[in-house]
Amino acid sequence: MAKSRAAGARRTYAGEVNSSQPLQETADDGATSPGRSGTDGAARGSRRWAAASGAVAAGAAVVIGELLAGLFSPSLSPLTAVGGAVIDAVPPGVKDWAISLFGTADKAVFVGGMLLVIAAVGALAGILEQRRRFAGGAVIAVFGLVGLSAVLTRAQMTPAAAVVALAAALSGALQLGWLIRRLHEGHPAGAAGTGAAGTAAGTNAATAQVPAGTAAAAGRRTFLQVLAASAGATAVGGVVAAVWRGAASGISTAREMLQLPAAVSGAPAIPAGAEVGLDGMQPLVTPNRDFYRIDTALIVPSLDPESWVLRVTGMVEQEIELNLADLLAKPLIERHVTIACVSNEVGGDLIGNARWLGWPVRELLALARPQSGADMVLSRSSDGWTAGTPLEVLTDQRDALLAVGMNGEPLPLEHGFPVRLIVPGLYGYVSATKWLTELRLTRFADDVGYWTPRGWSDRGPIKTSSRIDVPRTGRRVGAGTVMFGGVAWAQHTGVGKVELRVNRGPWQAARLAPGISLDTWYQWQLGIDLAPGQYEVQVRATDLNGEPQVEDRRPVAPDGATGFHTIRVDVNP
Repeated sequence: MAKSRAAGARRTYAGEVNSSQPLQETADDGATSPGRSGTDGAARGSRRWAAASGAVAAGAAVVIGELLAGLFSPSLSPLTAVGGAVIDAVPPGVKDWAISLFGTADKAVFVGGMLLVIAAVGALAGILEQRRRFAGGAVIAVFGLVGLSAVLTRAQMTPAAAVVALAAALSGALQLGWLIRRLHEGHPAGAAGTGAAGTAAGTNAATAQVPAGTAAAAGRRTFLQVLAASAGATAVGGVVAAVWRGAASGISTAREMLQLPAAVSGAPAIPAGAEVGLDGMQPLVTPNRDFYRIDTALIVPSLDPESWVLRVTGMVEQEIELNLADLLAKPLIERHVTIACVSNEVGGDLIGNARWLGWPVRELLALARPQSGADMVLSRSSDGWTAGTPLEVLTDQRDALLAVGMNGEPLPLEHGFPVRLIVPGLYGYVSATKWLTELRLTRFADDVGYWTPRGWSDRGPIKTSSRIDVPRTGRRVGAGTVMFGGVAWAQHTGVGKVELRVNRGPWQAARLAPGISLDTWYQWQLGIDLAPGQYEVQVRATDLNGEPQVEDRRPVAPDGATGFHTIRVDVNP
C-alpha cells in the first residue's frame, strides 16, 4: 500500500496535485492524520516552502549575475541594467521625491526595493513550479529576458554582458527546478494525495505507513538542509559580489597607484577667518568622504586609467583624442569650487566645496576649434549619461576644469575617477559629468542632455541661496545670546551680505566671513539676544551685484529651488 502511494507521489511530482484525492498532513512523529484540515495544512506548508525555494533561486540568479559581471562585464550586470532602465523610465517627480526623502541613500533604497520585487517574483515562480513542472522556470526565463533587453539598451553593453544575463537566468531556473524536486521528495503530501481508499484500509495500512512517515521526515530534514545551504551560499555570494563590485574590480588599486602632478597654478590660500568655527558647522572644505553624491549610476563605473580616452567630436575643426597620460602632462591648475545638485531643496545638503585639480576646458576646446553656430557641449559619461553645457561658460575665463584630483588626491571612484567636469556657477545636471568620455560640440536646437527631456530646463545657473546650520531647526537653546551660523553662495558672482530676521521682523546683518573665491560658498555667523519662547528665524543672501535671493518658495524643478531657509528655535528660560 505504501509502495503504491509513493509511486502515486512520483507520478504527480512536478506539482500537479491530484485533486481527486484528499491530502494528508504528516505529524511530527511520522503518523498521518486524515481530514481536510490536514490537507489544507500540508498544502499551505508546501506552498510556503515552494515560495521560499523560488526566492532563494531568484536571489542566486542575481548573485551569479553580479559575480559573472565582475569577471566579464565590470561596468554592467543584469541587475544594474534593469535598475538603470527603470531610473530612465520613471517620471522626474518620482526622482525628486526619492532624493528629498532619502537623500544620498536613494540608490541603496532603490536597490533594496528591486531585490524585494525580485524575491516576490521568485516566490511566485516557486509556487508555480510546485504546481506544474517548468512553469516557475518559465517565469524566471521571462525575467531573464527582461534583464537581457535592459542590457542591450545600455551604453556599456558588450557581448559578454548579454551572455552574463542569459547565464544568470538559466542558473536561476535550474536551481529552482532542483529545489522543488527536493521539496517533493521531502514533502510527498504536498505533491500527491493518498485517496479515500487509504483512509479505509484499517489498522494494517496505518501500521504500514509508519516507515513511510519516517522516510518523509528524513526527506523534510534533507530538504530544509538543502534550502538552508542554498540560502547561505546565496547570502555569502551576495556579500562577496557587493565587496568585489564595490571595489570596482581592481580600479581602486589603479587609483591608489596614480601619481598626480603638481599644479602649475595652486589654489589661492584660504583667507584668515574664512571658517567661523561654530560648533555644529560643516567645514569650509568638504572632506571627500562627506561629499554628496547624486547620479543615475547604480554601480560605480569601472574605468581603467590606462585605457581611458576622452574624445572631442562634433562641430569642431579638429577632432581630438586625449588619454590620461596626455592630460596629466598638461599645465594643471588647482581651484576651490562649490558645486550643487539641482535637486537641493532650500536648506538642503546636496552641495559641497572642494579643491579640484584639473586642466581648463577652454584650453582643450581651443585646440579643437569650435565651428560657427556651436553653442552647446554635450558631455557624456561612460554609462551613457549626458549633460548639455553652454559653450560660452566653458570658453570664458571661469575655472571650468577637466578635473583629475579632489582635495589633494585622485578623484574618488564615486566622484568620477579618472576624469570629470567641474564648472563653476552651474548645477550639476548641466555641467558636472562624472566618468567623462566625450565632449561633443553641438547646438541646443539639435541636442539635449539627459534631464532636459524629463522636464528640466536646458540651462541651469545656480541660484543665490543661504542656509542656517546652527542651531538646527527645532533645537532647544538657552535664553540670552543665541549664536546662529551657516553658509551662503552666489557662485561666479560672490556673496555681498547675509541677513537674518526673527518672526518676520527687521533684517539684521550677519558677520560674513571672507570667501575663498567667487566660486565658493561663504560662512557667516550672528548672535541674537532671545528671551524664552518660540521663534521663527529666516536667512537671506545678497550677491555682490546687489541682487537678493528670491523669497518666493518654488520647487527644485525645473531649474532649482528658491525661498528663504526657515527654522524654528525653542528658547528655554
